[in-house]
Amino acid sequence: MRYKENFVQRHRDHHPQVSIGIFFIALGLALLAATNDWFNLGGFYEYFSWETVLIFIGVVLLLNLKFTGGLLFIAGGVWFLLDDYYGEIPELIRTIYWPGVIVMIGIGFIISAIIKRIRE
Repeated sequence: MRYKENFVQRHRDHHPQVSIGIFFIALGLALLAATNDWFNLGGFYEYFSWETVLIFIGVVLLLNLKFTGGLLFIAGGVWFLLDDYYGEIPELIRTIYWPGVIVMIGIGFIISAIIKRIRE
């Protein structure tokens, strides 16, 4: 029985090279978006602020199937980007943003449970 638990646990973990590969793919796509100004943010340095770093880390966490942490990083980065973009966040967005994030985290837990059940 102990052998089966070790075997299942070993195969659930991601290989470090997969995570590093995902990181470099996401970084390359971010650099491509920045050099071509796909999102009309302006210069290269507007793409790489601390807010976009939070979003980038969140995307990497999501790709590694870490839904809760990824969603929180993305939500925080987007919140502060909205604050910079609008000056003051509109009332509608301010009212529904964080409850929506909490709902998304709940959906992430459900998806994570389904993925774990499928892998077993």
